[in-house]
Amino acid sequence: MKTSHVTIGLTNPKSPTNVGAVMRAAGCYQVDEVKYTGQRYAKAAKFHTDTKSATRTIPLSSVDSFLDNLDSDTKIVCVELAEGATPLPRFEHPEKAMYIFGPEDGSISQDVADRADHVVYVPTVGCMNLAATVNVLLYDRLAKSDTLDDSEELIRSSRDNRNHLKVKSVEA
Repeated sequence: MKTSHVTIGLTNPKSPTNVGAVMRAAGCYQVDEVKYTGQRYAKAAKFHTDTKSATRTIPLSSVDSFLDNLDSDTKIVCVELAEGATPLPRFEHPEKAMYIFGPEDGSISQDVADRADHVVYVPTVGCMNLAATVNVLLYDRLAKSDTLDDSEELIRSSRDNRNHLKVKSVEA
């Protein structure tokens, strides 16, 4: 039985391309839902990069606030280049989390950061774009998970149908 629950919160996302790429990442890393605030995305064109059609299985919804109607055991984790934040490699992910990301041309609001259980950042030189940051965060969560599926079946079911690559055994 799945006990974890992951929600991605996008603060007033700037482009449909980024939202589409976030939805693809959400599908790859089995995110439960994606929410966004602001008006820019709603006015933008349909997805450009949700090539796996994740929106068919992962809800994408507009909300006024990420902080409303959260289960009491859901931890709020802001992901932002913020002074005093914890570097992602040193962060232990909660079982149930609402990860909130700022827009590429702005930041998470101070009142949201003040209500967060954790604020983390990816220790890069310069900032990554929104979709890249979501991918890195979700990969970090997977890499630190104790439920990693490292089966050959996962590889076969996940790769492109034109990919039949196999690694030959190396004998010592």
